[in-house]
Amino acid sequence: MLAAVTALGLTGCGGSSGDEDVIKVGLVQLVEHTSLDQIRESIIDRLEEEGYVDGENISIDYQNAQNEQSNLQTICQGFVADDVDVIIAITTPATQAAMNVTDEIPIVFSAVTDPIASEVVSDLENPGGNVTGTSDIVSAEQIMGLAEEITPGYETIGALYNSSETNSVAVVEDLKEYAAANGLEVEEAAVTNASEIQQAAQSLAQKCDIVFSPTDNTVASSIATANQVFIEAGVPFYVGADSMVKDGALATYGINYQVLGQETADMVIEIINGADPAEMPVRTMEDMEVYINSQTAADMGIDIPQAVLDRATDLAKEDL
Repeated sequence: MLAAVTALGLTGCGGSSGDEDVIKVGLVQLVEHTSLDQIRESIIDRLEEEGYVDGENISIDYQNAQNEQSNLQTICQGFVADDVDVIIAITTPATQAAMNVTDEIPIVFSAVTDPIASEVVSDLENPGGNVTGTSDIVSAEQIMGLAEEITPGYETIGALYNSSETNSVAVVEDLKEYAAANGLEVEEAAVTNASEIQQAAQSLAQKCDIVFSPTDNTVASSIATANQVFIEAGVPFYVGADSMVKDGALATYGINYQVLGQETADMVIEIINGADPAEMPVRTMEDMEVYINSQTAADMGIDIPQAVLDRATDLAKEDL
């Protein structure tokens, strides 16, 4: 494998003579929470499975911005200064930060919900430029359909999200379109940071029949706080990510984040082997799954219909 790596166009960029056979990867993550950690771990595991072992023929510089935008910029500037061969950016803000500092180093993103609305790419099939990756787009309509199966008869939907995350804004807009078409109301509680989650959740719990949060990084990083409010208030909490269900939300209809990480790693490997990111279509996950948390349902006195149980993965009983 090492012999193969040394033949690649990306090999040895900016490295010293002792590092000339090592691919340098900068991996930036917005914040620590279950979904993003799962993606990162899956990326690294997949690379290793394919023969790219950190500390041997590949060097992965992992940096976490701790949900600070200024940190993202500094981290990505550091990657450019280190002349990394490829940048892996987990989340929309991380990708945007990487794009702000380089239009030459290949950037492979993961968990960018709406790459076009976020202006990460202009075309999913032909991204152009130096950026491509994987999207974790979810369907608000399908999740609301699942909510109607589990907790039918709701009329007012709460939307809990960070208004500065374009990925979340796009899904909430879809939610509002669905609600308008179906005679439902949406009550929004937009936050700017994790410290506002509890108050926003309490406000929604007083007004709404159910609450929905998309694949929002701020909410996901404080999911325990939101869950506690909604469970105590008896308000079902539907979310965009399987890991948010694992962490206590009631249910989702979404993607498998382990698979998303694997797909991201596969794209990195293609680029290492000479593929042009400009010509690599953005990958979206075709297979969606139902995830529930039976412990949360029991705590809230909710009986999940057998038709849902028959096709669902119960994350109160199974690992991701």
